[in-house]
Amino acid sequence: MVPKQARSGGTFGQNEKPNGDHDPVSRRPGRPRSGQANQAILDATRALLVEQGFTRLRLEHVAARAGVGKGTIYRRWASKEALTLEVVLELAAPHLDIADVGDTRAELRAATHNPLDAIVATPWGPVIRAMLSQIAGNPAIGDRFRATVVAHRRAEIARVIERGIARGDLRPDADASIATELLVGPVYFRLAFGGTLDADFADRIGDAVLAAFAAD
Repeated sequence: MVPKQARSGGTFGQNEKPNGDHDPVSRRPGRPRSGQANQAILDATRALLVEQGFTRLRLEHVAARAGVGKGTIYRRWASKEALTLEVVLELAAPHLDIADVGDTRAELRAATHNPLDAIVATPWGPVIRAMLSQIAGNPAIGDRFRATVVAHRRAEIARVIERGIARGDLRPDADASIATELLVGPVYFRLAFGGTLDADFADRIGDAVLAAFAAD
């Protein structure tokens, strides 16, 4: 299970820190972390990403907004990419799990509702809009995003498909990988290219995937 936070000092997945690439070397030995400073930096980064976009983001601006020295940031994150990635992972984490509610239709709908609701009703929406091009084209961000957020979402939907097969609701050959793309892909297509993102849209996608993979 992904924990409900993915900030420095936490974990993302069972044994993985979202900023694990830089944490061991960017923190001075024996120097305690300041949770308040960490959160101020993450909050400032999120605000500036939304206001200015990734390409115009500067760590000195983050430091000024957060009320810390620039060195405080570099002791925690080795680069702008590492810092913005942690913001992305922290915001994504609460919206990945799909509860086992004993109802395949409801769980398939939830697989679409989760990313949709995160986009339209939480700080994840403005940040992912600001970061889409970087996730697509910047390996320092995109590779880590795919290895954590995307991998976890695929695993959750695979479990939904497995439960649906076990209940007799879905065909034994239902493809979890294709189901993931059918359930989540339309949300990000509309995010990138326009279109209404609402509950009815999410329900129709979930129902369409259920119909496509329904047991005979």
